[in-house]
Amino acid sequence: MENKEVKMQKENKMGVQPINSLLLTMSLPMMISMLVQALYNIVDSIFVSQINEHALRAVSLAFPIQSLMIAIAVGTSVGVNAFVSRSLGEKEFDRANRAATNGVFVELISYVLFILIGLFVSAPFYSSQTDIAQVREYGVTYLTICCTTGIGVFLQVIFERLLQSTGKTIYTMFTQGAGAIVNLILDPLFIFGIGFFPKMDVAGAAIATVCGQTVAGLLAIFFHVTYNKEIRVSFQGFRPDAKLIGQIYKVGAPSIVMQAIGSVMTYGMNLILASFGAAQTVFGVYFKLQSFVFMPVFGLNNGMVPIVAFNYGAGKKDRVVKTMKTAIAYAVGIMLFGVLMMEVFPAQLLGFFNADEELLRLGVPALRIICTSFLFAGYCIVVGSVFQALGNGVYSMIVSIARQLCVLLPAAYLLSLSGNVNMIWLAFPIAELMSVAMTTYFLYRINKEIIIHIGEGKHEPA
Repeated sequence: MENKEVKMQKENKMGVQPINSLLLTMSLPMMISMLVQALYNIVDSIFVSQINEHALRAVSLAFPIQSLMIAIAVGTSVGVNAFVSRSLGEKEFDRANRAATNGVFVELISYVLFILIGLFVSAPFYSSQTDIAQVREYGVTYLTICCTTGIGVFLQVIFERLLQSTGKTIYTMFTQGAGAIVNLILDPLFIFGIGFFPKMDVAGAAIATVCGQTVAGLLAIFFHVTYNKEIRVSFQGFRPDAKLIGQIYKVGAPSIVMQAIGSVMTYGMNLILASFGAAQTVFGVYFKLQSFVFMPVFGLNNGMVPIVAFNYGAGKKDRVVKTMKTAIAYAVGIMLFGVLMMEVFPAQLLGFFNADEELLRLGVPALRIICTSFLFAGYCIVVGSVFQALGNGVYSMIVSIARQLCVLLPAAYLLSLSGNVNMIWLAFPIAELMSVAMTTYFLYRINKEIIIHIGEGKHEPA
């Protein structure tokens, strides 16, 4: 009886609370936690840059594989989150429990895949991107550690999403904050060998990162077991449910593909930039810096998706629409702030990474050009997540494929033929303009096919 009352309270919050306050309540903890995560990712690179530029480049070149790991972890959990939230909205509580358990199972299987990648792919991956022996040596060490001991990523992501699916987003701030603090403390100790700690250089950065992820994952499990009574994960008598897993990946697979495409794009860009000296390092530093802008928007999305999915399941069209519009407004505002920072303070931002004269020469125009794409990205990110929450993540996948593989990489390659590295950065705003056009077209379609039919035309107060 008590559990039923808790479930009803959650339904009331997701389906009744005013949208603006609900979205802020759901999103702010995750936005803060993701900002903290962005901070420790940046600080990680700041510490590594004190070793030398080759160490910073090695860590930067690891991004495509690390991004792929996160893509699979997050994409799977996106499918679980949307499915669980919708099931709760439809009062299908047993189905929500089964989805959560199967979600944890497939995350663990994904981790096994990355053990193999770490052991057998790291060396050829680096050899394909650079001829500098020291960069390869640093990189293989770093990436092997991150992949083979990275179970914390998968545990953290899935149990955080289970907390989010019931509205308990405040706990994700604690999990990610704890992971960040552990990483920040251990980074200088392991990298530079402070006190009784051995000096491990780039390997120390990898170990500190993995330790932070593991702490965050264990803490997420603790919060779920202790406070997330609406959902029960149990492997007693468990058998994988192929049909249910298929439904999870119907929503989650497009998210995985979209983020995996980002890995392909980054890898391709590194190949294009290989002949332009420190441009690879500039590109890696840009990704660290842009996370400060994009991470809050992703946190906003994580708060928005369960609200949209819940109210879609509950048949409350007006709340779905208002949630989307409010999230777009906040996302665009965040992106405008990012544009301002990179246009006005590019040299100061690069200075955090021990930038020498060459890095500044290449990096300042790069940041100023690339950040113009932020003007459009906030809208596209939010609407793409709405597609996923409504069970049509394939639209987001199509836009992402077109943007990064069909426009950005070909444009970057063609512009690189000019011999001017600054021309390559123009590929980013060019690709984003195409993304705006396609996203708007698909929004029109999904509105016509799904949104206007939610609740069979019944008007619900927002």
